[in-house]
Amino acid sequence: MLTQQYIKELLFKHECVTVPSFGAFLTRSINVLIQPDTGLIFPPKKEVSFNSLLSSNDGILAHYIAQKENMSFEQALRRIEKEVISWKQRLITQQLLFPGIGEMRLNSQKKITFYPDGKINFDLSAFGLASFCRKPINLNHTDTEKPNQPLNMEKENKENLMFTPGKKEKNRKPFGKYAAIGLIGIALAGSIYYFGNQYLVNEKTKSMELAQKKIKSNVQKATFNLGSLTKMNLSFNSEPKLTESTPLDRTYYSVVAGSFRSIDNAERLLKNLRVNGFDAAFTELNPQGLYRVAYGRFVSKREALNLHNYVRFALKEDVWFLVEK
Repeated sequence: MLTQQYIKELLFKHECVTVPSFGAFLTRSINVLIQPDTGLIFPPKKEVSFNSLLSSNDGILAHYIAQKENMSFEQALRRIEKEVISWKQRLITQQLLFPGIGEMRLNSQKKITFYPDGKINFDLSAFGLASFCRKPINLNHTDTEKPNQPLNMEKENKENLMFTPGKKEKNRKPFGKYAAIGLIGIALAGSIYYFGNQYLVNEKTKSMELAQKKIKSNVQKATFNLGSLTKMNLSFNSEPKLTESTPLDRTYYSVVAGSFRSIDNAERLLKNLRVNGFDAAFTELNPQGLYRVAYGRFVSKREALNLHNYVRFALKEDVWFLVEK
């Protein structure tokens, strides 16, 4: 139940929350809705949907659970895996309920069908707004003069008779026109906010990619001045030992944290990453002789990409992806 609550909390902040090996919950923005016949006006909102094809781990849910439960990222992933297994077993015989989000059932083709709850508005910009009804304005005015009262045409001035109707029309207030202009303004403001936010997100992503390439280039070209070193005479009386070599035909995928000319600096970073729970390791030396330290070194490309996305987007650290052939 806690995992389902965490998903609901994340939907207020993210447009996509992925549950690994299960599917993704998506939010779609809906502008102001007006029903002219009934006079009902609904504020903007975000509607929730589910896509079982988007099941790759993006690290958002696991990182959020790790923060809330004070556990490591790997422990959070194992907890999600157990929860997903339980959900799939329950869907075989009954419906699966996500409070505040919706419910799921299996259809005749054994595919998941999602029914959104619709009671919670996940659009933070519309917080506190509720639907309301505005009755249409009746523009038909009844004449308040008594119909049986005779008019004395001899005492009335002709100019007054000609301009009196004009004065009545001038005093009428066009409430309907002002209301329509206000509603159009609200709709335009919502559209400008949505598309402006999308533009900022796209520009931020492009800037991050350019910065990543620049950091990678600077690290590979970096040189370190260690000063002059004193000479030391060392003697060793030991027999050489044979060590197992890494198979040459295997490809490794690494998430590199940094490159160093000094082995001491590289070992210091390696130790720090392991203390923080990462299975850090050295990669092959680069052509310039730098020692590369990786958050993790994998045979599986998918595991390496999952760790790369988590460190880069969840932890906001500068890393780059390395393929060792």
